[in-house]
Amino acid sequence: MNEISYIALGSNMANPLQQVTNAIEKIAALPNTSVLARSSLYQTKPLDNMPQADYINAVIAVETQLSLPTLMTNLLEIEALQGRVRNGLRNQSRPLDLDILLYGDIVHQSELVTVPHYALKQRAFVLMPLHEIAPTLQLPDKMFVKDCLKNISLAGVIKL
Repeated sequence: MNEISYIALGSNMANPLQQVTNAIEKIAALPNTSVLARSSLYQTKPLDNMPQADYINAVIAVETQLSLPTLMTNLLEIEALQGRVRNGLRNQSRPLDLDILLYGDIVHQSELVTVPHYALKQRAFVLMPLHEIAPTLQLPDKMFVKDCLKNISLAGVIKL
């Protein structure tokens, strides 16, 4: 069965623009998966004003026959191929971060993946590009992405 999934991409190391572009190409090459939409790139400040380089962020919509765990496992492999080392520390600089924001209407929590993404509604660098490619998208809790945007600051998010 085909599912529409939204994936957030971010990078602030090792040529971030190229990291994000390469990741999109690798996701598009996954079996039984096609990229339906791709947002603009956004330059964003690190969370909590951490002393690190700005990020490049984007969101893509994919149609996939891969199960949620299989899709997440593939994304983790792409991160690793592009130099990501997971050390358990949150919000650290990274060559690539791939997060499944939504996977159809599924609400799921496991050690491997949680959808909707736990911070989806709080992060302008995710909501702005998501809204760009899916302006009428309704989340599983029936809230619209456009309404989530009204509840957060958009400061520090620059569309490139």
